[in-house]
Amino acid sequence: MKIRLIVNRGGGSSGEDGGERLRELFRARSIEPDLVEVAGEDLESVCREASTAQDCDIVVVAGGDGTIGTAAGILADTGRPLGIVPLGTLNHFARDAGIPLDAEQAIEAICSGHRRQVDVAEVNGRIFVNNSAVGLYPEMVRFRDETQSRTGRSKRLAMMSASLRALRSFKRRRLWISAEGLEAPVRTPLLFVGNNRYQVNLLGLGRREAIDRGELCVYAVRARGRGHLFWAGIRGIFGKLDQQRDFVTAYVREVEISANRAALVLSVDGETLTLPTPLRYRVRPGALTLIVPAEAER
Repeated sequence: MKIRLIVNRGGGSSGEDGGERLRELFRARSIEPDLVEVAGEDLESVCREASTAQDCDIVVVAGGDGTIGTAAGILADTGRPLGIVPLGTLNHFARDAGIPLDAEQAIEAICSGHRRQVDVAEVNGRIFVNNSAVGLYPEMVRFRDETQSRTGRSKRLAMMSASLRALRSFKRRRLWISAEGLEAPVRTPLLFVGNNRYQVNLLGLGRREAIDRGELCVYAVRARGRGHLFWAGIRGIFGKLDQQRDFVTAYVREVEISANRAALVLSVDGETLTLPTPLRYRVRPGALTLIVPAEAER
């Protein structure tokens, strides 16, 4: 088994689980990985080279959801398997795929070699593994990054203060949702598109029961003001959100989001970017070959 181990030095808690320690965990299982430690700006080119390298059977990436999303975007539809060592703050994709969040257990799963075909999604050609959003959440991410660079706070603490700041600047976007069975204008503070179906709770950001059902979930929050959104959040904490009352909801394979502006700021797997409108989302069923523990192979 020839493994290319790519460690994003700027991804998540990579300082605690450095490349040499991860390599030793592979060596303890009689596997000598080809270790490549990279800065974030070089991650894409290194993953692209590994996706076609003849001396590589499995690409393993160590980092957070952004690192994993970059690797998945390159490996999708290539047939080359992706192994994950989760080192991020939240590790949404690894958690929903059933991959252990402990580095040693994750490497044990990679060495077992069980494979599973899972879905990825894309927006205007940009692949993501978790979700994308327009409105409130991208603002929270932008404020979080500003707070971190200014104060050095942890991502969790920075996100808490960013959430309050984003709520104070509450505004609704005028959007048009176009999908099979749904043509609807919406005014919403938050539109959320997930790779497969997310549970509905606070701000629509929950867990997924599956990542291989070949669908997108589309949630547009109906809140008319800060007070309405606040009480929706309180109901979400106690599991009392109602999809009909609180959201415009659709489960589709493709959706187009239009706006009365040439471009929109959106989040993709927790990172912000600006894309031209309309935003065209689609799911790519089974496009990614993922290495998972035996119990998650199904």
